[in-house]
Amino acid sequence: MDNTIYAALSRQSGLMREMQVVANNMANITTTGFRREGVVFSEYVDSLDGNEPSLSMGYANGRTINFEEGPLASTGSPLDFAIQGKGFFMIETPDGNQLTRAGSFMRSSEGELVTPEGFRVLDNGGSPIFLPADQGPIAIAEDGTLSAKGQPLAQLGLYDPQNSTSLSLQAGTRFAVPEGTVPAENARVMQGFVEQSNVDPVSEIARMVEVQRAYELGQNFLDREDERIRNVISTLK
Repeated sequence: MDNTIYAALSRQSGLMREMQVVANNMANITTTGFRREGVVFSEYVDSLDGNEPSLSMGYANGRTINFEEGPLASTGSPLDFAIQGKGFFMIETPDGNQLTRAGSFMRSSEGELVTPEGFRVLDNGGSPIFLPADQGPIAIAEDGTLSAKGQPLAQLGLYDPQNSTSLSLQAGTRFAVPEGTVPAENARVMQGFVEQSNVDPVSEIARMVEVQRAYELGQNFLDREDERIRNVISTLK
C-alpha cells in the first residue's frame, strides 16, 4: 500500500477517535461532575530507504482531561456537596479507591454515606463515613467537617491526584489514581449544591463540525487515490 494512503488512514483513525470523544462529551452535558475530555495527537516519523523523504503519520494515542470547574446547581438536598477549587471526593469501589467531583450522595440502609451506585464515600483518613439517622439534620463546614446537633461526625476526604496526567477515566465521572493522592489544599465544600458538567455545548458542537469536515476531506482524498490506482492498473493491463 502507498505511504500516502498509510498516512491518510492514520489521520482518519485519529479523527474518528476524536469524534467519539466529542460525542461522549456531548452526551454528558447534563452529567453531574463530568469532566470534558480531549484527544492528544502525536507524530510518528520513520526513515525510508534510499533518497525518499521520511514518512510522517499522526496518531491519536492519548486523552486529556479538562479540570476547569463547572457551574454549581442548587438542589437543596443536605447530602449534595460541591467542591469549590481543586480537589475530588474519594469513593471506595470494587476496583479500588477512585476520585470523583460528582457530589450527589445519600445515606445507605446501614447509615453510611454512599454514591447513587452504592459506593462508600471516604473521610480524610480513608475510612467510610457513618451518619446516624437519629442525630437529626446533617450540616457541613467549608472544610468538609460533617456534624449533627453541633457535634462533629466525620470530615469528608478532599484529595488531589499525585500526578494529574496519570488520571484514568473509569466510568462516567470516576477516575482511577494509579500514582496515589495528596490532600487537596484550599478546597471548599458547599452543601445543597452539585457541580455540573464543565462541557461547553457551543464549543463542543463547533469542534464536532470541524472534525467531521476534516474526516470528509480525508475520505474524499482516499476515494480519489483509490480511483487513481485503479486507473493505473487498468492502463497497465
